[in-house]
Amino acid sequence: MGFGIKDIIKGAIEPVTGLINNMHTSDEEKMKIQLAMDQLVNTVTTQLINAQGNIIKAEAESEHWLTATWRPITALVFVAIIANNYIIAPYTGAFFGTSVTLEIPPEMWELLKIMIGGYVVSRGVEKGIDKYKGNR
Repeated sequence: MGFGIKDIIKGAIEPVTGLINNMHTSDEEKMKIQLAMDQLVNTVTTQLINAQGNIIKAEAESEHWLTATWRPITALVFVAIIANNYIIAPYTGAFFGTSVTLEIPPEMWELLKIMIGGYVVSRGVEKGIDKYKGNR
């Protein structure tokens, strides 16, 4: 079970949200406060995502090859492990009677989902902007 940035921020302010629900005030006032809290969560989430994007952009534009390529290298290592476990190892086991698989911890799957999700989202946004601008 993975948590996104927004879930983490919501968890951090959950005690405040609980206080809002227990306040002795009108439902309208509670809704205003809850709306303000939701807007705060959205603002902080957006700021964190933008900061992460700026870090990734700075790394990709770095003059140092390791700084610029560590994320793609990490993704390729994940791909190699998955290819080994689900393609190479079954065939070597079938043909030679022995194979080596590498354990994939749940955290690695979560990281891989984040990496692939980030790529898919960024490509989708990029294509959406191109369509919006008329650059099909």
